Amino acid sequence: MLRVVAVNDKRQCVEGIPLERLNDGDIAWYWVDFDCPTDDEIRLLDEFFGFHPLAIEDCLHFLQRPKVDHYGDTHFFVLHSLNPETQEAEEVDFFLGPRGIVTFHLAASQEVEEVGRAIGRAVAQDGTDQTYVAYKLLDKLVDQYFPVLYKIEDQLNDLEALGERDADIQALTEQVYDIRADLLRIRRTVFPMRDLLYRVLNSNKIPGVNERLAYFTDIYDHLLKLTEMIESNREMTADLRDSYDSLRSNRMNSIMKRLTVMTTIFMPLTFIAGVYGMNFVHMPELEWHSGYFIVLGVMAGLGLGMYGWFKAKGWFD
Repeated sequence: MLRVVAVNDKRQCVEGIPLERLNDGDIAWYWVDFDCPTDDEIRLLDEFFGFHPLAIEDCLHFLQRPKVDHYGDTHFFVLHSLNPETQEAEEVDFFLGPRGIVTFHLAASQEVEEVGRAIGRAVAQDGTDQTYVAYKLLDKLVDQYFPVLYKIEDQLNDLEALGERDADIQALTEQVYDIRADLLRIRRTVFPMRDLLYRVLNSNKIPGVNERLAYFTDIYDHLLKLTEMIESNREMTADLRDSYDSLRSNRMNSIMKRLTVMTTIFMPLTFIAGVYGMNFVHMPELEWHSGYFIVLGVMAGLGLGMYGWFKAKGWFD
């Protein structure tokens, strides 16, 4: 589906016009959004707009890293949004040219929709143009990273609290590893986005950036904060993992200690039972009238005495 928004010389917003009208002299700038486009609509990237074949190829194949490429006076951006449920990256691309901006995304994008709803009100402002739309898209995409990381921070705080109780350490450890995997996926998006903004701020190739330098710098500051949050959360997952490993080791040592104590108690009892279980003929104790009860009494006294001694030493704690 194509969405066409054009702004004329009178700063009036006109929507739904044919693409051919974008070349009229009264059109100051335009925004064309390719939302889940069909094959026929995809061909317009080449046949109508004449974008570089490599950029079109990048639109159709998911890239692992956000980037910006310069093709003459057209600047091609590959950006990532984050799915709030799965933390998976979803690609949003746009072409920023001298007369307009063209956005492209194979899946529906909430951020693009929000910018689209706000652009009609924004065109009345002085200086609003295609670079402003690019700024708003970047800003919306970056702002959506924060709720994802805040959710992960809440999960880590819950895991830290559960680790202090008598919880299933194995299940908690698996959750920690799942969160580390989520952070790694987010890191693959945030770090390249930070580098992309750095290139935009330090490049004079993109018109309109210097006029809005404070706004783009604000996005870069947000990405720096996101970077710090990711590294902090990764360190927290490492600390939780080490804490759970230590707790699991302590529990295992406690279990092994109890088993060792029980084995030690039964060792002399097993020895006594083994001695009197031998089938020798000349064993005087076997002829005693009360020998059986004496041996049982000795074994019971020995076992209870050793149990009391170990209990006093705190080996059952």
